[in-house]
Amino acid sequence: MGSEKLHAHFKSEATRLNLKGVVRANKAGCLDHCEMGPSVVIYPEGVWYWVGTEADVTEIMERHIVQGEIVTRLLMPDHPAPNTLLPLKKA
Repeated sequence: MGSEKLHAHFKSEATRLNLKGVVRANKAGCLDHCEMGPSVVIYPEGVWYWVGTEADVTEIMERHIVQGEIVTRLLMPDHPAPNTLLPLKKA
């Protein structure tokens, strides 16, 4: 699946989860990991994920953003996850 469709799905998931104004889905270049496919970095924690499907996007949004847990299976190699995540603060 192309990065444009995945970006659009991140935006629609933010709307579905009522996170507009809390979560921003920005576009960027390849972030030096083009060979892995589309990359996602969650700030301020700095957690790096690769995504290949809309289901991956939904899982990151629901588990990482809403529930505050790392989606281990999607972690980008060579980018260790932090020990703790910051709690989500809805507007």
